[in-house]
Amino acid sequence: MDSSDDEGEEYLFKIVIIGDSAVGKSNLLTRYARNEFNLHSKATIGVEFQTQTLEIDGKEVKAQIWDTAGQERFRAVTSAYYRGAFGALVVYDISRRTTFDSIPRWLDELKTHSDTTVARMLVGNKCDLENIRAVSVEEGKSLAESEGMFFMETSALDSTNVNKAFEIVIREIYNSVSRKVLNSDSYKAELSVNRVNLVNDGTDGSKQKQAYSCCSR
Repeated sequence: MDSSDDEGEEYLFKIVIIGDSAVGKSNLLTRYARNEFNLHSKATIGVEFQTQTLEIDGKEVKAQIWDTAGQERFRAVTSAYYRGAFGALVVYDISRRTTFDSIPRWLDELKTHSDTTVARMLVGNKCDLENIRAVSVEEGKSLAESEGMFFMETSALDSTNVNKAFEIVIREIYNSVSRKVLNSDSYKAELSVNRVNLVNDGTDGSKQKQAYSCCSR
């Protein structure tokens, strides 16, 4: 493999952020992507996404992180929103009990609309509001454990654990996809020419994407 082939290899993963309105989804994304926080941010209209790049094992890993509003009137976009997602941050506000109680519904929706195995992280956001906490850390951990999810409390306001939450999900996706590809027939066939491209614009793209669309944890 020459160096130009090496440089052409990359991973591109879609990650969605879901949860009730005003739990801080958009601020988590802007804190992670641009290290910004808007105290007076308004509800997201429609869908937007940011792309972040990490280097893992010498590979360029791009995460396309999608954000949409949680209000009921926007739920018509959910099917397309979830399609192709490899990861999800499921967010509640630790100071608003109702947002935690909604988590099972969001998980059901994710399961219904997602067409891939998704690395999931339960995120208790706004941990800076400890003085008005309505959901305990133990409750968050317990729910995450029962659902087989990662768990973390974050604060988009002061940056606590924001990068860590996204990066754990991205690394979990990368590790899952890597394991899947290493065990796939297509990868073994590619060994004969000593190259594997996971994301490309060539004619093999659909086959290669399918090879890792059903990765398992």
